Amino acid sequence: MQSRTPVGRAGRPRSAAADTAILAATREALVELGWSKLTLGDVATRAGVAKTTLYRRWAGKNELVVDAVAELFAALELPDRGSLAADIEGVVLQFAAILALPEARSGLMAVIAESTRDEALRARIRSSIVEPQKHLVLEGRSRARLRGELPPEACPAEASRTADLIFDIVAGAVVHRTLVSAEPADEEWVRRFTDVLLLGLAGAPGA
Repeated sequence: MQSRTPVGRAGRPRSAAADTAILAATREALVELGWSKLTLGDVATRAGVAKTTLYRRWAGKNELVVDAVAELFAALELPDRGSLAADIEGVVLQFAAILALPEARSGLMAVIAESTRDEALRARIRSSIVEPQKHLVLEGRSRARLRGELPPEACPAEASRTADLIFDIVAGAVVHRTLVSAEPADEEWVRRFTDVLLLGLAGAPGA
């Protein structure tokens, strides 16, 4: 599990307790008020801090919500369940469970929508949410190679590109299933998805 502290501005030392309270208050406000009505003033009141404390840490609502959502995804871990397929199923089920949280759904959809007009926000989403989770793909592939489930990696650059592609496939499928189609990513769906991911369309059961 990775801990993540938002990047602050120069000045007095950061308070981890204040950061935790602010991010938790942001997620609470997202659920109760929604994106459009959420304000930094309301978050400050809920967190029990001065509004200026938020502005010393975050430039605005977009950045604050990204970091509040990123903290949820920082809890993702790759379980060791004895096989590559079982490991994938375990982490995908965790991912789907996070996306099922109201604060994750509302926050993620909102910042993605806002990022279509804001390149800086897109970069923050990539650096705070996407990139930190790609290590799970690298970890899973490394573990599978040690088990003999995958061949040795021939080229580090190609390994990185492959890891990026795998991440995109997994994240894209689960986000579409849960947030766009609004269907459950339950154990049966995750098992079938894992079969397709590992075996390909031609080799997956029922193909």
